[in-house]
Amino acid sequence: MGHGSSRADASDDSSGDGHAHHHHSRFSRFRRRFRTNRHHHGSNPPLLRNLAADDFAGIARIEIISAEMQFKDRWFACLSLGERTYRTETSDHTEKPIWRSEKKLVLEKDGPTIARISVFETNRLSKNNLVGYCEINLLEVLSRESEDNIEELSLLDPSSSSTTVGSISILCYVEDPIEIEKFFARRILSVVDLNGDGKLSYSEFAELMNAFGNQVAATKTEDLFKQADKNGDGVVDMDELATLIAVQQENEPLINSCPVCGESLGKFDKLNDMIHMTLCFDEGTGNQVMTGGFLTDKEASYGWIFKLSEWAHVSSYDIGLRSGSSASHILVVDRRTKGLVEEIIDGKIVLSMRAIYQSKVGLTLINTGVKDLLQNISEKQGKQMNSHESAKDIPKFIEFFNGQLKMDEAKYPIEYFKTFNQFFIRELKPGARPIAYTERDDIAICAADCRLMAFNSANESLRFWIKGRKFSIQGLLGKDTCSSAFVDGSLVIFRLAPQDYHRFHVPVSGTIESFVDIPGYLYTVNPIAVNSKYCNVFTENKRVVSIISTSEFGKVAFVAIGATMVGSITFTKKEGDYVHKGDEFGYFSFGGSTVICVFEKDAIQIDEDLLSNSERSLETLVSVGMRLGISKRSRGIDELPNMETCKLEA
Repeated sequence: MGHGSSRADASDDSSGDGHAHHHHSRFSRFRRRFRTNRHHHGSNPPLLRNLAADDFAGIARIEIISAEMQFKDRWFACLSLGERTYRTETSDHTEKPIWRSEKKLVLEKDGPTIARISVFETNRLSKNNLVGYCEINLLEVLSRESEDNIEELSLLDPSSSSTTVGSISILCYVEDPIEIEKFFARRILSVVDLNGDGKLSYSEFAELMNAFGNQVAATKTEDLFKQADKNGDGVVDMDELATLIAVQQENEPLINSCPVCGESLGKFDKLNDMIHMTLCFDEGTGNQVMTGGFLTDKEASYGWIFKLSEWAHVSSYDIGLRSGSSASHILVVDRRTKGLVEEIIDGKIVLSMRAIYQSKVGLTLINTGVKDLLQNISEKQGKQMNSHESAKDIPKFIEFFNGQLKMDEAKYPIEYFKTFNQFFIRELKPGARPIAYTERDDIAICAADCRLMAFNSANESLRFWIKGRKFSIQGLLGKDTCSSAFVDGSLVIFRLAPQDYHRFHVPVSGTIESFVDIPGYLYTVNPIAVNSKYCNVFTENKRVVSIISTSEFGKVAFVAIGATMVGSITFTKKEGDYVHKGDEFGYFSFGGSTVICVFEKDAIQIDEDLLSNSERSLETLVSVGMRLGISKRSRGIDELPNMETCKLEA
């Protein structure tokens, strides 16, 4: 029972100041003892925050058990939900890796519920490569009645969701709150069970309650022990005592601080205490606990060189607006899964963009010839991408953007494309991008597969995203096109990355009134440049402004903006055409590019999730056809959900 050491401590100083010191020593000793038995998984202790009961959907325990792959290697898996990612240890060299690694996740009713599991191969000779992935809707799985709660899932090829590359086994179930509290109590009791026989004496139990308990515990300690000590021998079974403590904790809490992280309990309510307990005490089965603290599976897959660069502040991971030298990784939130995705971009390109756009030296270069250089580079690159020799670059391009470019959605196979630009402006299969509420013209849709930012006014865009010193709606649209209704209107930025489907579509139904060409430069539209205070990307770049007249939104300005490496902007509609939302409107040739839609003041109520992400300076990954917002000039605003569950590239 280990009560020898407990009694020895109990015989120490019992006077006023000495007792306080003795209490502190016991507390420290218990916490040290508990931590020596914990897995060193590197994640930070959970932070207490007030989660309302109406928002709480449950706590899921997910265990990644094993996988079957098509070749031998050393493997690890990542589990991502929302803005949290965890990873297993690396397996032995095998085609059947076994991890038995677990994590507990809090589920919120309006929060992310689609978990992504990614499997990476790794060895000493190459970097970690994403081989397969799967997605699982936790609420659907957890609501099923199953005998063993084990799911067998197919692992899909990142470049083709119709191709299977292996399978993975996971265990998934909802934690029972009473069992959580019972387990919590047992873990605390085990701190003083030095010999591990599952028995406790009263002195051990009382000492523990004095260390971690509150005023209620002081009055309940003896009663609880007597209830468990049915034969009156002064020794109780730890499981019985844990059950009594769990019931008491549910009715009237006894514990005032967490033995694991030291956080005070009772800051909010019993629900949040229960959540805190189960996240802190997450080693319930003896299995390996996944390493946490990552934002994306790509970050979790990096090796020691990246960790060293983070430590040296050469690079960093963060959410939102990051100006200057630390803007080395672009993170966006996937609207469908509500998880974070890292945009793939060559490191050398990042360095060159930072050098040009994020410094006064770069600004000097821009003003003394770089503008013309970018124009020449784009023209030469455009000619190169239209040559037959450029077709050989298509497979390398697809491989570089593995996981973010899916050829099974393309209308034609790779062999069909005779030049790189033909591939770049590829069409998609019919139905690949379903249009939200096709019968309702009062609902606007997303115009492109892109990273989206949305603001109720230009002033908001300047606060959260655009840092160019001279940006304005009038500067964007031009004096002849910009009406007073647009000046204080809503602004939606659709940024297309090279790996995206590069045809843009009409966001609203109406008649095309005009096209206006505005000459300009070809700065990159990457956030590193948009977030720079040294240049004005949107108002200085080459662009075409079209005005669409609608019955539900008034006039809508649709601005197609060229960028570095973009050879041309091509429209497939003409003035006077009546267009339906979702119709193809045109395409960009090779390179990154952007579309900006400007709505008249008080014309559109943009969906809340898009606005809230933008307020965090966080782009939202969307696809053509997803709902953008609803007309303020129409009725039935409350009849629709805030979020569309359309298909989206992962």
